Amino acid sequence: MDARSKMHQALEAAVTNVLRALFRVLLRHSMSYSAFDELARRAYVEVAMKDFAIDGKKSTISRASILSGLTRKEVRRLLSLPARESVESGGERYNRAARVLTGWVRDPDFLDDAGEPRALPMDGPRGFAELVRRHSGDMPARAVLDELHRVGAVHWHDDQHVQLHARAYVPAGSESDKLGILGQDVAALIATIDHNIQHGAGDPRFQRKVMYDAIPRSDLPAFRKLSATQAQSLLERMDRWLQVRDRVATAGKDDDCAGTPRMRIGLGIYYFEEPEAPSSQGETR
Repeated sequence: MDARSKMHQALEAAVTNVLRALFRVLLRHSMSYSAFDELARRAYVEVAMKDFAIDGKKSTISRASILSGLTRKEVRRLLSLPARESVESGGERYNRAARVLTGWVRDPDFLDDAGEPRALPMDGPRGFAELVRRHSGDMPARAVLDELHRVGAVHWHDDQHVQLHARAYVPAGSESDKLGILGQDVAALIATIDHNIQHGAGDPRFQRKVMYDAIPRSDLPAFRKLSATQAQSLLERMDRWLQVRDRVATAGKDDDCAGTPRMRIGLGIYYFEEPEAPSSQGETR
């Protein structure tokens, strides 16, 4: 088998693993294959048109057809469909709300003498509105409060102050928001892997995991707790480093980097577990 055949074989195996995990989500939420097929066709064409144009030339239907394997008629049909509703607002809402919570637990102006987040009045020099202005730019304070209250991160204390209830933005009550996170986080991981395949030798992005295959089930609760504690600690250290450099958080302050391009960067950590793979003797074929 030549190198190209091995590459395609490895790619097929990788895509199959990704699709199996994705299809569990799709079937659980009643998305049919025909609906997925339409999304896949449209995404193929969008990526071909946007990311694979020949340098110095405009993207064409013919080139998208060649790259995707779809007919020119089908490419033209897909490109003529109405623009899909943007989901960026959901991602921006997630990022802005998360920054407010981070500011609340890190900014000394909003901490008590013991270093814990204070219950905040809605207005005033050290109130919730000031917290939002400082750490989330021009988002309306009431909109941020409503979002944090919706996900259970805050509650009203004595009917006059906003009390922090959870230190992380987790949309526990909304399946649509959780599915939005699926799209953001999985896409980011795949983009990192793609970058490392192309440029890993000279410009690698961090991508590591630790995994053992035969840990006793009785040890799982201890490792879940250990991994959550250690991962949270690392993310909080990374957050402190990024927060002081964030252009939204530092708006209105002296900025030596004014006019320079901005980038969205971050670090994601996730926990996983699954049953031990059965031996070949136990398989039924």
